[in-house]
Amino acid sequence: MKIVITGGAGFIGSHLADHLLERKNEILVIDNYTTGRRENLNPHPNLTVIEGTIADTAKINEIFNEFHPDLVIHAAASYKDPQNWAEDIRTNVLGSANIVQASQRVEVKRLIYFQTALCYGLHPLEQPITLSHPIRPEVSSYAISKTAGEQYIVSSGMDFISFRLANAYGPRNLSGPLPTFYHRLINNKSCFVVDTRRDFIYIDDVVEVVLSAIEGKGEKGYYHISSGMDYSIKELFNATVKAMGVILKEEVEVRPCHPDDAYSILLDPSKTYQDFGWRVSTLLEEGVRRAIGWYKRFGIEQTYTHLKSIQMER
Repeated sequence: MKIVITGGAGFIGSHLADHLLERKNEILVIDNYTTGRRENLNPHPNLTVIEGTIADTAKINEIFNEFHPDLVIHAAASYKDPQNWAEDIRTNVLGSANIVQASQRVEVKRLIYFQTALCYGLHPLEQPITLSHPIRPEVSSYAISKTAGEQYIVSSGMDFISFRLANAYGPRNLSGPLPTFYHRLINNKSCFVVDTRRDFIYIDDVVEVVLSAIEGKGEKGYYHISSGMDYSIKELFNATVKAMGVILKEEVEVRPCHPDDAYSILLDPSKTYQDFGWRVSTLLEEGVRRAIGWYKRFGIEQTYTHLKSIQMER
């Protein structure tokens, strides 16, 4: 197939590009490198990489008219600066609208989207969160704009799958607590953990589900990609310390959950289990070990979070 991957130099997009190229597909990546890394993509005869923003309507129309993709994976997202609402709107809303309308025009067979679990809000009404939970994205510009992008996809009438993600982690990931812990520990900076729990899922498990969706599995609509288990941030920190071989002089400080943070975000993956015949295969400690191995090899210069209030103190 001919497949467009927006944000294809980023964490999830680049892993998907690698696997799809191995399967002899023709891939076109669009990325502005705000959070993606050029080195995440190796040159390949079936890979075309275009530097640019999906908010550029004319450029997106030109790309789709020339490449004429069979399928689109929309992984591009603005999340680097939680206070830059204008960029969130440009990329996550206008950019998504551009991708949807260009996909409609060239009759793309399926559009795959990645939505944040924060669309359910910071204080979910149930645990685990089911797909019938009310949408309450007002917690952040990121969640608001990602949800708006999802709604444009729904309104298009196209065949789509929107994957609402748990906390994906692994090699090439530069956002969230794991790369932040590594970056601080390797630079001999102090760490603390927040008394919260998260549903962590390793990138290879994410990719497995998405590849099945590309092959036609799953019905039009929404799915959770989730381990179905939530871990404390302290458990993640302990796994990080173990993988790095660090000896701490004292126990890590545990701080209470901030009012602007969610105590737990645990998604119910039962529909994904049923429709895709899929189960998580990578345990947290093993996934952290693999991620740390990548960080040691390639380094981390900067980490990101879409929630300003819970960033590590500098």
